[in-house]
Amino acid sequence: MTGNTVSDFFLALSLVLGAGKLFGALAHRLGQPAVVGEICAGLLASPMVISQTGSDAILPADVKPLLEALAQMGLATFMFVIGYEIDGSFLRGRGRATLGLTAGSVFIPLALGIALAVPLAGRYAPGNRSAFVLFVGVAMSVTAFPVLARILADRGLTRHPIGGLTLAAAALGDLIAWICLAAVVAYAGASGQWRTALLPAYLVVMLTVVRPLLRAALRRARERKVGAAMLVPALFAGLMLSCSATEWLGIHFIFGAFAFGVVMPRYALGGLRDQIMEQMEQMGRILLPLYFVVAGTKVDLSTFDPTAMLALVSVIAVAVLSKAAGSYGAARLSGLPSAVALPVAVLMNTRGLTEIVIVSVALEMGLINQAFYSMMVVMAVVTTAMTGPLLRLSGALFPDSNSLRAGA
Repeated sequence: MTGNTVSDFFLALSLVLGAGKLFGALAHRLGQPAVVGEICAGLLASPMVISQTGSDAILPADVKPLLEALAQMGLATFMFVIGYEIDGSFLRGRGRATLGLTAGSVFIPLALGIALAVPLAGRYAPGNRSAFVLFVGVAMSVTAFPVLARILADRGLTRHPIGGLTLAAAALGDLIAWICLAAVVAYAGASGQWRTALLPAYLVVMLTVVRPLLRAALRRARERKVGAAMLVPALFAGLMLSCSATEWLGIHFIFGAFAFGVVMPRYALGGLRDQIMEQMEQMGRILLPLYFVVAGTKVDLSTFDPTAMLALVSVIAVAVLSKAAGSYGAARLSGLPSAVALPVAVLMNTRGLTEIVIVSVALEMGLINQAFYSMMVVMAVVTTAMTGPLLRLSGALFPDSNSLRAGA
């Protein structure tokens, strides 16, 4: 790198981090998740707002790859944390309601998303149309577990029965979505990609070799009272190796990060697990906003004709209605009263950063084109932004704990 490139990199990094922090804080003050503000910060630096020349001045072409590399490290850390947070305990005490809500909130949007994608594939699928159709179904089924958790925490609903139910269903639904997305990515890259066939071997190694090694290492660290500060660098190196392995296999690195989090031991670690999570989350909090600001700079609606605008409206409508109807109907069929089912349906419509990650992966893997990427990012922002206001409107309907437990 030349001296000018290094200087431009640090200047752009400071601008992006500062803008992400500022707009994230503004979004939070308006009752919105930080990711909404971070995406909006990126939109302000996109060609749609300030022209291509202005966008290139803020983020020069030789600097963008460096920023994206840092952003991907933040994304890998985030996916590790998501994998580490998922375990079977979220089903405890609410199994029937959770499974019912998960089924409705995932499979109804999945089916309607596939139906919507069929007529859109001819215009917005850059390559494999079947992969495009399957991807849209998966993208419609997502609920952003991390954003949902933050919304519930900000409103003091984490310990409310509605909060517990929606968090459990969102966690299980996201797990299903990541597995389905991995299958779509593998399918799209299957032709001529012999390495993908080694994916089962990778999973076996993670479960039978990596997991026991991690368990033994963490147990020894706890016995010797080794702090998380000494362990996290080694764990981060292991995380990078897992990301590298899945990239080599032809599957996106986010699945390697997620798998490494899933195989991490969770129990009998005392406070060590909390320390590890805290340090990894701190790393993610610094770097992850880069990912969403950069993602926002790629959105461009300026060239949309009436047909594209109609497609955008259709994407948003199907996303909202299918998730709301699927969640509400499933909650009612699971035995929950209408007063519970309505706020649950509102909460399950949150897509946020999980959706942004998924559509960014799809654009990178060639499953969707730039125009459809822009539509999906707008949909993610709209469905996330509407959650808070709708939740406040339905707040008067929140029932007491006993009515929810009756359906659990």
